[in-house]
Amino acid sequence: MAATMRDVAALAGVSLKTVSRVVNLEPHIRPEVIRRVRAAIAELGWVPNGSARALRTGRTNVVAVAVPHLQRPYHALLAEALVVESNRRGMQAAVEPTHRDPARVEAVLSSVGRSFDGALVMGRLPDGLDPELLRTRPVVLVQAEPVDGVDAVSVDLVEAASLLARHLVVMGRRRPALIGWDRFTSGEAVIAAALSPDSPDTLPRVSGVTTRADGAAAAESLLASSPDVDAVVCASDEIATGVLHVLAERGIEVPRAVAVTGFDGIDEGLFATPSLTTIDPGPAALARHALDLLLDGLSSTPPQAGRHVLAPVSLVRRETTLGQGVA
Repeated sequence: MAATMRDVAALAGVSLKTVSRVVNLEPHIRPEVIRRVRAAIAELGWVPNGSARALRTGRTNVVAVAVPHLQRPYHALLAEALVVESNRRGMQAAVEPTHRDPARVEAVLSSVGRSFDGALVMGRLPDGLDPELLRTRPVVLVQAEPVDGVDAVSVDLVEAASLLARHLVVMGRRRPALIGWDRFTSGEAVIAAALSPDSPDTLPRVSGVTTRADGAAAAESLLASSPDVDAVVCASDEIATGVLHVLAERGIEVPRAVAVTGFDGIDEGLFATPSLTTIDPGPAALARHALDLLLDGLSSTPPQAGRHVLAPVSLVRRETTLGQGVA
């Protein structure tokens, strides 16, 4: 049987009226009460009636999800998580591909207050975007470089780097190389410091890498310039897939000769041969944090903007570091 508002109230230990006030973003509710009600809603899977709420509040009850590129597997995965979480909160989500075009992003942001109640802006921001457009409306940045005065949620990159570094040390890897870590703000510095604390600047690296084809080309470059590399640490599973293709073509055994790791936890890594060790950034958790921040910003008494939530990650150990048949 589907959960009801009464079930939420009972689990949270509050009245029906309090649940209604939290859902409708009314002011003067203690933060701990809001947390209890939201936790109860999440645990029970209760979906508020969005249409009724829109009539009561005068809002559109629609949130924009600005996505750089839907053809990138992780962008699609994260966008889906944001849509699912928005729906779970009783809101509709409109996915808007921007292709990192500042005019497209500005068009989405300019529609906040008319077509959309707020916006979730994914990925690296395009050059030339006016940051004031982000600061003057309900916006949450998701996996993007931070902007002063704008709420944001991103993965804990330091934790991710630490997990990868410890795992590779345990597996006996001493000569790692990096591919594509400029994807993240300060990404190359963070991962290099974790992998080689004494001499991070000496690690071989290839930047400006995004696609499978880029990953393959980067692998060719690394094998030519640093043939003694024994681990390739990729900033995405997509890049790692291209690296694995080149290693297989060259007859280089993975992981006996070279270990490979990815980042994103997409399904393609599970079905790669060998299966790919990766960092799972937990898109569902990112989405929950993003919607929490956005709904706080939409409340009648929003907190001061500029909060940054770091979401935990997990290391998924598979055959590209453990060996075939071990994962």
